[in-house]
This record gives sequence, structure tokens and C-alpha cells, in this order.
Amino acid sequence: MEKEKRSYGAHVLALPYPSQGHINPMLHFCKRLVSKGLKATLAITTFISNTMDPKSDSVQFDTVSDGYDEGGFMQAESIQAYLERLEVSGSQTLAELIKRYQSSDHPIDCVVYDAFSPWALKVTKQFGLPGATFFTQPCCVNYIYYYAYHGFLKLPVSSLPVSIPGMPLLELPDMPSFIYVHGSYPAYFELVLNQFLDVEKADYVLVNTFYKLEDKVVDTMSKVSPLITIGPTIPSFYLDKRVENDYEYGLNLFHSDGSNCTHWLSTKPKGSVVYISFGSMANLVQEQMEEIAWGLKGSNYNFLWVVRDSEGEKIPEKFIDETTSEKGLFVKWSPQLEVLSSEAVGCFFSHCGWNSAIEALSLGVPMVVMPQWTDQTTNAKFVQDVWKVGVRVRVDEKGIVGREEIEGHVREVMEGERGKEMKKNAMKWRDLAKEAVSEGGTSDLNINEFVSKLINSK
Repeated sequence: MEKEKRSYGAHVLALPYPSQGHINPMLHFCKRLVSKGLKATLAITTFISNTMDPKSDSVQFDTVSDGYDEGGFMQAESIQAYLERLEVSGSQTLAELIKRYQSSDHPIDCVVYDAFSPWALKVTKQFGLPGATFFTQPCCVNYIYYYAYHGFLKLPVSSLPVSIPGMPLLELPDMPSFIYVHGSYPAYFELVLNQFLDVEKADYVLVNTFYKLEDKVVDTMSKVSPLITIGPTIPSFYLDKRVENDYEYGLNLFHSDGSNCTHWLSTKPKGSVVYISFGSMANLVQEQMEEIAWGLKGSNYNFLWVVRDSEGEKIPEKFIDETTSEKGLFVKWSPQLEVLSSEAVGCFFSHCGWNSAIEALSLGVPMVVMPQWTDQTTNAKFVQDVWKVGVRVRVDEKGIVGREEIEGHVREVMEGERGKEMKKNAMKWRDLAKEAVSEGGTSDLNINEFVSKLINSK
């Protein structure tokens, strides 16, 4: 037992919120911890474990229950019902999991839990363990929620623009959608605000961003809620290449048409392809899908479009019939990092979810952004006006982005003078993302300090 305990510095149990956009960054963070001498176990839900085939050479997997072991989130009758049962079942099974490890040769030394699951800290403290809360969204979004949680931001917002220290002035459409459209998705709004429930009792606050990307807001927020930046949490192969065999996240809730994508891209000239993906949750109305299709047609660029099964029937048949396999490729899912790293891709047309945005920033790809909800609207503000790597499309009075708007902005990014400036800025952020996680970078030093504290506190 002593020999085994000496083989790793400390054992971290990581608990992501059970969705793709939260599992991936947490899993990658675990891989980086293992590369620095720790042991890491990622606790996914029973449903995800049963329906997926999680793989990792370095991180081990275990399970907790969200109370819906047969069907996961889709089994729940409402968002509120899912979140309530997740807390009850999650708390119980997390405690059982920790207890099992504490009586084994591999006791837990710290629990890293998703900020969407603040109840995990109570369980962690019952065992006298340090807890680290993990924010998957950028600091700019977190700080807006912090202001709303503490009542510093009065809702509904009536005084514009909104001024928050360390951030640009924000108009209403720049705010997270739960604030922009006051009263929308109340269960989710409560979820994002409750990230700050008992956050001051956490031993560490980890944020999936890097310092130079958000230096002003990080400095300002740190004064009232101490935090450390540990991102970008994407596979090391695309950044510093210091983590062995780290080419992909290792767990996908969707099947990707990987070889098909990469082969098709390899036949296209440099910077000639528009890559379109709106993430795992977007559900666009048929009219919007039609406008995207005809906007792409008008731009006359090659395109790779991720269209999930539920969205396929919304694309005009005429558009599909007129699109040759040389001009456009439709896939149900894609290996996004591989796609974004391809020289053929000149633009990413995205919903601007944080994982997608930080992947594009880390790989130097300029964007056209069409945010849908939650943090995406604020991410889009920063993409366009702060980081200056993309442009946000405008919606009409019906809430639809028209084909001319799409065609114009795609052309602007792909061939315009402003697009050249965006590409230059994107390459700057790519280099700074690599710097952050490379030896001696801000995120690297923060992770080293976190690891050192865990080892020395044993």
C-alpha cells in the first residue's frame, strides 16, 4: 500500500456537470493533472457511462447517479425536476463513492466539482476534504452572474449601458440570455447564479480561461472572489504538446464522421472552407436553417456543415440537390479540433458556446458568430469587440438572421480587409493560449501551485 501511495502525488476526484460541454474541459484538466504526477478519477453519470465508451490512457472513470440512470436528462419531465433529482441522487452517490475510495488503497485527496453542482462541496466537506470549484464558462460571464447573484445588477435591467468593473460597457443583447430575456428558463438561471452558492467555502476556484485573454476582468473579479485561471482546457496536442497521447478529449456523446471530414478538407485550398457548427444543444427553426443555407450559397465558398439528425429536415431540398460533394459536406457531427486546425478552414460560423469559442481562439480561426442563448451572447460581444476575432450577425424583427446578413459577414471574414485583421488577431490569441499552458505560462504556474498544495497538504 505504501509503495502504491508513493506512486502518485495526490488523488483528485472530478465531478463534471453531465453534459458534453462540461465533461470535456473537466476531463482534459484531469489529464493535465495526471501529467504533473497526480492520480485523477472522473465521475460521470451512470447513464453516460452505460451509453458511451469513455477512453483515456491516464484518467480512470467511475460513476455517480443523476437519478435517471435509464435515460439521463431526456428521461426527466422538466429541467427543474432533473436538477432537483441530480442534487439528491448526486449527493448520495458522491458520498458513497468517496467513502469507497477512502477505505481503499487510493483515498481521495481533493474533489474538483463543476460550479453547476455546488451541492458537491457540502458532501466533500463532510469527509474533511478540500474542494475546488470548476467554472467552465469565461470569467466575463461568471462576473456578470456574480453581480446578479449578489444583487449588484438589478433585474430586469432598466439602466443601459451596464457598467461592470474590468469589462466594456454592455448593452442588453451583450448580457447572458437569462438576463437579456428576463424570465426565460428560470431553472437554468437559478443554476448559473447558484454557482456562487458557498463559493467562498471552496478551497480553490478554477476557471477555464487564460489570464491574458481576460486580464482586466480576472484582476477585478479576483479582488472580490479569488480565482485561478487554468485554461484553455483543450488537448495538449493543439497547444504545448507536453501531455503524452493527448490528441482528443476522449469522451463524445455524439458519433463523429472523423475520417470523412479530414479527407474532404485535405482536398481543399488553404483558407477556402467555411466550417459551420452550432453545438450539441442548438435547435434552430426551419426558416433560420433555410436562411443559413442560401446565405452560404450566395457566398460561394466551400463549406463543412454539422447538421444533427434533428435538424436535417430543415435544410431546403433544393439547396442540397444543388450542392455538389466538392462544394459542400454535411456531417452529423465532427472532430471539431481536427477541423479547426485544418489549413483549409478560413472561418468558423458558430453559436459561440465557450468550448467552441476558446477552441477557435486557441487555433487561430476567425469567426462569424450567431449566439442563441445562455453565455453565448456575452461570448459574442467579446469575440467581436474585445478580442476582435470575429463578427456577430444581426437578427431581424422576427428574430431571424437573413441570408444577405450571413453572406455579407462570411465574405467579410473570408476575404475583406477587416477579415485580415481578425485573422491576425486570432493568430495572436493562438500564440498566447499556447504560452499560457506551456512551461512557465500563467495557467501552467497556477496548475503547478494547485498540485503542489494538494501534495503538501496530505
